[in-house]
Amino acid sequence: MSKNRVIVEAVLAGQPHGSVARQYGISKVWVGKLVARWRAGGWDAVEKKSTRPGSNPNATSADTVARIVALRHELTATGLDAGPATIAVHLEREERPVPSVATIWRILNRSGLVTPEPRKRPKRSYLRFEADLPNECWQSDFTHWPLADGTDVEILTWLDDHSRYALSCTAHTPVTGDIVVDAFRDAIDAHGIPASTLTDNGLVFTTRFLHGPNGFERELGSAQSLVDT
Repeated sequence: MSKNRVIVEAVLAGQPHGSVARQYGISKVWVGKLVARWRAGGWDAVEKKSTRPGSNPNATSADTVARIVALRHELTATGLDAGPATIAVHLEREERPVPSVATIWRILNRSGLVTPEPRKRPKRSYLRFEADLPNECWQSDFTHWPLADGTDVEILTWLDDHSRYALSCTAHTPVTGDIVVDAFRDAIDAHGIPASTLTDNGLVFTTRFLHGPNGFERELGSAQSLVDT
């Protein structure tokens, strides 16, 4: 039951307008207006009406939503990155409307295609760290970059966490699991075997949330066996 209806019912039960106004923290004039609305149009006239518009001309079309969901499945099935930024690039290539990255994420989330993450710790609880020695930890990630002719490339990097030395930096269209493995092997040939690696959960780096290990994870196992021997 709405607050407006409770106010009117209190008046109908015999309470003075002033007493009802004090009880609910409103003006006596507003109490009178609510009662007048009830007398003119019944309870429907008293209930607060939603101010939400009947339609939203800026809403993402059903066709675009369906394509975003389909791209998520297609990219995931082929072992490619399927994040909102990557999906936006594919929509642009297909000359489709491209919502913002945040909107694409919300569409994926509503469709049940985003795995919830545990609540993150506050920033103050994190301590900055770096590896004590070279080759103790390698970091890897990739980012999109548009060329002058409009071609979108993905730049894959490998970085030594101790020295901040760029071990490898290569461009691809796009980065795939096989490319990650090849770049990792080339970096090992040039700089030796790292004791550990640090990446995000992109599908080119790990598929542990979907099925067994991918090519890069198997490569890590092979590299570790060489370190142990």
